[in-house]
Amino acid sequence: MPDTSTKTSSSTSRRVWQLAWPTILSNLLFTTVGFMHIKIVASLGTSSVAAVTTGHRVFFLIQAILMGVSVAATALIARSWGAKQVEQAEMVAWTSLIMSLVLAAALSIPVIFIPEAIAGLFGLDQETTHAAATFIFWLGLFNIFSAASMMLSTALRAAGDVITPLWFLFFSSILNILFAYFLAYGIGPFPAMGVAGVAFGGGSAGLVISCLFVASWWRGKFRIKPVKRATVDWAAARQLFVIGGPAILEQGIIQIAFLAFFSIMAQYGTSAYAAYGIGITLVSFSLVIGFGFGIATATLVGQQLGAGHPDLAMAAGWRSLRMALVAMITLSALLAWNARTLAQFMIPDPEVIDLTVAFIYIIALSQPMMACEFTLAGALRGAGDTRFPLIATFCGIILGRLIPAWVVSRLGFSVYWIFGVMMLDYTIKATLLLYRYKSRKWLDVSLSGHRRPSD
Repeated sequence: MPDTSTKTSSSTSRRVWQLAWPTILSNLLFTTVGFMHIKIVASLGTSSVAAVTTGHRVFFLIQAILMGVSVAATALIARSWGAKQVEQAEMVAWTSLIMSLVLAAALSIPVIFIPEAIAGLFGLDQETTHAAATFIFWLGLFNIFSAASMMLSTALRAAGDVITPLWFLFFSSILNILFAYFLAYGIGPFPAMGVAGVAFGGGSAGLVISCLFVASWWRGKFRIKPVKRATVDWAAARQLFVIGGPAILEQGIIQIAFLAFFSIMAQYGTSAYAAYGIGITLVSFSLVIGFGFGIATATLVGQQLGAGHPDLAMAAGWRSLRMALVAMITLSALLAWNARTLAQFMIPDPEVIDLTVAFIYIIALSQPMMACEFTLAGALRGAGDTRFPLIATFCGIILGRLIPAWVVSRLGFSVYWIFGVMMLDYTIKATLLLYRYKSRKWLDVSLSGHRRPSD
């Protein structure tokens, strides 16, 4: 008699991987763009690296808030799609797109009109602050196009199409890097804009690809079709708000806390600040693997719950966690082994190199906890349980990172202690999420309009 459990496990692993690898590759492309932005300006000096790092952090804050809507959309679309309610999935996608565009427009106002004040929050020197402000301004102009691409990609992934968003991101990444380089150094007909050119070039590339993406969707080329009506589903909008609210708050807490953490880091000088930015860029190649498995888990859990299979949803989370652990630990070990070579490739400054190497070592040790955070939080969000990840994030980032970092800085300890407190953050979050996942309470979260079929 065939071993059913083995077949189920193999099928789950295959499905997780089918959903995860394009998302992982997509995020590796996104990370590569950030990596190349840093590399492009590295020859302009440590101040330019710090300015781009700051600009990226503000951009990530905006994207993280929009990601809250994306999390809710994934849960609702995946569950509708799993229940074969295609029209409902399309209406949720339509509504979430409209909501994200309005939110993106609102978030663009401060970064366009007061970029200098925003950059000034990081406590950097005047030259770096001004360069960061120009970077923030130019990225802000193109924010609405980034939002459109994000929500269309989310809708397609939730419906199981992970390849289409990958292709559009691939071409966007290529254009982004080329335009950023040309405008930074003034190659051919392009003017030399330095740090500002990186943001303007990248934003322009995103605009071109986003317009093509939206046009293809509007013409009905994808499995999720546009509704094409000047209306929204207010019931779906309320659900997006209820589910997405905690996710938006969570991402807001994360990014604001990171801004505060960056401010603490800036007290140790531009070299430490630049090293943190370079380190984050390098280790992101490992982190996006976990993020990819998290997206795959959220999609698969939502679809399984929509189809009435809670046990398969539970199994998908565990399987995704095991796969993420292997992948993230392996890649982070390779990054740690080549940490100095990578740091030397990014920047010639010896002090920045030493600090970057230390940062990479600490993040490598944190990979198991981070794998738990990405995959198990993804499973909870896919089920619509966005409140507990918010609680875990708050406890980890405030109690495990900000407060200890502030105490360490007040006591005058070295920047290596600041790097070290990050491990406490990840440990707290992983412990809380494991507890919640094993309790199975998240399987009973009810989404309006979605009744879980009896087993």
